[in-house]
Amino acid sequence: MLFDTHAHLNDNQFDNDRIETIERAKENGVECILTVSSDIASSIENIALTQNHDIFYAAVGVHPHNVMDLNNNIISALIDFSTYPKVVAIGEIGLDYFYDNAPREVQKVWFSKQISLAKNLKLPIIVHDREAHEDTMRILKNEKASDVGGVLHCYSGSVEMAKQVMDMGFLISIAGPVTYKNANKLLDVVKYIPDDMLLIETDSPYLPPEPYRGQRNEPSYVKLVAEKIAKIRGTSVEHIANITSSNGKRIFGIQ
Repeated sequence: MLFDTHAHLNDNQFDNDRIETIERAKENGVECILTVSSDIASSIENIALTQNHDIFYAAVGVHPHNVMDLNNNIISALIDFSTYPKVVAIGEIGLDYFYDNAPREVQKVWFSKQISLAKNLKLPIIVHDREAHEDTMRILKNEKASDVGGVLHCYSGSVEMAKQVMDMGFLISIAGPVTYKNANKLLDVVKYIPDDMLLIETDSPYLPPEPYRGQRNEPSYVKLVAEKIAKIRGTSVEHIANITSSNGKRIFGIQ
C-alpha cells in the first residue's frame, strides 16, 4: 500500500471532485495521505479533512510565501491545532528563494520560530526548500531541528546535501519531477538514499509526474513516482510502496 506523504487536498482545484479524487487514490493502492498546510485557513481545512476521511492525516503550519501574515497569535493557533489527534507534523515551513514572496530575512525568522514550535510540541517538521539550500541547512543545524527530525519534501538538493540531511534524522521525499527528462541530479539522489530514509509524495495539485505534466496532480499518481523509483533502484514497486509507507508511518507516528 502507498502513502502520499505530501499533498494539498484542501486546494480549491479539488472542490468539484474531491470525493472522486480520494476514491481514485484508494483504487490505486493509496492507504494514507498527509494533507499539508500553507497558512491558518488551510490548516483548518486540512484538520476538517482528517475528521471526515479515515485516509487523511494533517500537517499544520505557515509556508514561506505566507510568513508576512505570521504573528504570535497565529503561533498560538498552531499550538491549538496540534492537539487534534490526526495532526502529525508542523508544515510546510522553510525558505523559498525562487519566488521571494516574502523578504528572505523574514522567511528565516519564521522558519526558525516554527522549528522551535515543533520542538516544543515534539512534532516532526516538513521542510520546503526551493533554491535556498545553504540557508535551509544552516537554520536546521542552528535550531537543532534534529531533535524532532522530519522531511525535506520534493527534494531538489545534491547527494552531498542529502547525506547531511539524513545525518540529522531527516527523511528525503521524492515527487513527480523524478519522472522528468532533466532529472539527472535527482536520479543520483534516488540511487543513494537508503531504504529506511526514503519517502514518496505528489505535492498535489502541483508537479504532476509524466505523462500528466501540465495537468492537475492528484494522490493516485503517487504510484507513478513509486514505479519510477523502483526502476531506478532495480527493485519492485511493491518494495518501494512498502518501505516508503512504513517510513512515513514511523516519522509521523502513525500506528
